[in-house]
Amino acid sequence: MELTLEQKREKVKDLRPIDDVFFEVLASKPAVCQEMLRTILEDPALIVEDVIPQSSERNIYGRSVRLDALCTLGDGTRVNIEVQRSDNDNHLKRVRFNAASITVKESYTGENFEDLANVIIVYISEFDFLGGGKTIYHVDKVLRETGKVIDDGLQEIFVNTVNDDGSDIADLMSCFTRKQVNNPKFPVFSASVDELKQSEGGVTVMCKVMEHYENIAREEGIAKGRAEERRLIAKEMQKKDDELAALRAQLEALTRKA
Repeated sequence: MELTLEQKREKVKDLRPIDDVFFEVLASKPAVCQEMLRTILEDPALIVEDVIPQSSERNIYGRSVRLDALCTLGDGTRVNIEVQRSDNDNHLKRVRFNAASITVKESYTGENFEDLANVIIVYISEFDFLGGGKTIYHVDKVLRETGKVIDDGLQEIFVNTVNDDGSDIADLMSCFTRKQVNNPKFPVFSASVDELKQSEGGVTVMCKVMEHYENIAREEGIAKGRAEERRLIAKEMQKKDDELAALRAQLEALTRKA
């Protein structure tokens, strides 16, 4: 049954920009990503020409990776914006894998390595897993022997929502954890959040995306249940096979005694 406008608003009211399902829709707008990246990368002239939300990239070995928002800047640089709420993985290796997947996908046979697109990973988390008490961290590749910073075309930037250093970046991060956003520093971001929470078109899109992921979760749950059922059946069959083998061994022993 079709939900009313108020029911749709009620369904999405508790979502925040840091929530994956909300960010997928929010980051589909190039203007939103552009405002975010201008702040995080501290480049007011930065231009986002295109965004692919929730892009699925596959590397040469077949494993795919889900990218929250893959942006193309005016100079051809690829910027992947990731949001992460779960602190249950190796985040540094996750970023490494994502960057490698983008690089492989964007490369072509016969292309000189000099022509590889530059890649920036912006990793936004709801925790400070690096533990330095900073709002933002930039990872540099450094020659151990000389201290010289090497530029190989990859930038890794980690931003979190828990440390407030008083910067515009920290103000932007605070917006990610709010259910309602009204920050004059980020008018595009604020207006887009409001649109997805209040307008009929916005809440309708959000409800459809939520329903999509609910269906996926349901199907995965069913598949997991079936796999567990098959595992239990196989375990029971193995148990019976073992019991039968034991009975045969006992029978053979009795036969030898006879």
